[in-house]
This record gives sequence, C-alpha cells and structure tokens, in this order.
Amino acid sequence: MTVRGERYGVLVVVLPSDLATPAATEELADIAETLGHALRVADRHTDLYRRTRRANALSVPAEMQWGVLPGQACTGPEFDLHAYWEPSYTSGGHLLDWCATEDGLTLVVANGTGPDAPSALVSSLALNAIRNARRAGLDLVGQATLTDQALYGQHRGERSLSALLLSFAGATGEVLVVDAGSPTVWRGRGAAVERIDLERQLPLGMFEDTVYVTQRLHVLPGDRLVFVACDRGEAPPDGGDTDLDRSVRRAIEGARRTDCADAPRAVVRALREEAPGGLPDDVLVLCLDWHGREPAGPRADADGDRGGLSGPSAV
Repeated sequence: MTVRGERYGVLVVVLPSDLATPAATEELADIAETLGHALRVADRHTDLYRRTRRANALSVPAEMQWGVLPGQACTGPEFDLHAYWEPSYTSGGHLLDWCATEDGLTLVVANGTGPDAPSALVSSLALNAIRNARRAGLDLVGQATLTDQALYGQHRGERSLSALLLSFAGATGEVLVVDAGSPTVWRGRGAAVERIDLERQLPLGMFEDTVYVTQRLHVLPGDRLVFVACDRGEAPPDGGDTDLDRSVRRAIEGARRTDCADAPRAVVRALREEAPGGLPDDVLVLCLDWHGREPAGPRADADGDRGGLSGPSAV
C-alpha cells in the first residue's frame, strides 16, 4: 500500500486459483492504493495505525522529527525520491523536506546536530522557516536567508544547521542549488559515480546577515543523486578524497542497480559495514532518480552542459 511512493504496509488477499487472474491482481492493486490514501488520512485522526506500525517506542526527539518531516518517499513523472535514516526510533536531528509541483521539485536536506531534543528543536524551527519562505513565494536564496535569520535570532550562533537547498526544473533538468555547509552529494551517471563538489557557504544560523548565492548544475534522464547526511559525511574543504569518501563511493556503486526505494537502506548498510571508524549514530541517505520529461529537450546537447557546475551567481 503506497501513497506517491510512500510505503504504508502490505495488503494480503488469498484467492482461489480460478480467481487469481491478472485482472483481479490489477483490481487489488487499485484497492491497495486507495487503502493507502485512506490510512494516510486516518493518521490525522487516530494513533491506532502508527502504534501498529511501530516495533518500539520512539524517543521524544524522534517523535518530534517524525511529526514534522513529510515522510520517506515521493514520486512524480520526472523523479523518484526515497530516504532512509538510522536510528529511526531515537533520531531527531536530520531535516528533510520537499515540494513537488507541475513545474518541478524543491528539495531540502540537512545534517542533524545530534539526537537530543535541542537538535530536534533546531531542525523543527529551520523546517518551518523554510516552508514559510517557500509558501510565501521566495526563491532558494530567500528561503536560506529567512531560515538563517530565524536560527540566529533564536540561538545567536550557538546552534547552526548545515543544509542543502535545491530546485529542479522538470522540463529541462536545470538545478539551482544553495549550499549552506551541505551534506555530501553524489551523482551516478551510467557506470560512473562521482561526488559533486559544490562551493560550500556558511551553515544556516551561524552568523547574522549571511549572504547566500545560488549555483547551477544539470541532471540528465537516468541520473541518480545520492545525499549522505551525517557528521562525518561532509566533503573536506580542499575537495580531496578521504577514506570515508571511498567507502561512500563503493556503497553507492554497490547499490547502482538497486531500485530507488531500496537504495538508501542498501547504502546505509554498506557504510555501517565498511566505513573507516564507523559512522555516527545519526545518518540519513536520500536517493533521487531523475527521469526527466519525454521527449527530451535539445538544450543539454546544444549548450554542452553535461552536468557540470557553474560558478555561484547571486539571485
């Protein structure tokens, strides 16, 4: 049972062999989708289904996190987006949000500052500030600026948030990026996996009146972007390779043929097994498969932009 890619459970129906036809299977799939939507609506009015899905009790910070995040998945004509984080029951700091429209996708990923309640409060304040700015029609720079001011006004620089804000144009694959000390971003294109080196700016809320600028990149149909958010998941300032970088690359390469819905969990498991020194207790992996629109526009071939990064430009 799914709602736009978000998995809510499994509907099991036992049919006699003479009734187990392709038409019956298709009808049951429609029923499962309808039931998924009904469960999502019911979540607003009862705790019954959430209590049923939970294997253990959540910590208070984790409850705060699950209460404000949009979910773990979203699918659309141009993309598939799936996320996975550990620990699920005691986390509380990582931030994830998106907004899908007919024009494209806006995405936010941020590192957590720990599993405690203060970290969850920082993430909650940041997330609501970003949503407030986005719903007011502000662009990525405006969203980053308003969030930066909200965090600094509350914590005076004592608590900040490393975040990545992206806006994908559905028709062209053009991506605008504001990198505020972001999580690591990796791109899988064909058989190649590489880290996208963005020009990192100051984290949100670190200083007063920080000025943010956008960068541009391009995604092509078939590209996979993988975001790794953890305390040790940051790229070094000089852009050099590290042992952790190599572990992340191998984990993403190993999950290259894995379906987008299962890739984040596969990457986290691989990193748990082979990351040097182990990963921090809190880790978030998000996988975005870009399909684009058909027929593909000629722009990517015409202007020679094959996914490279152009320098920062003020908006």
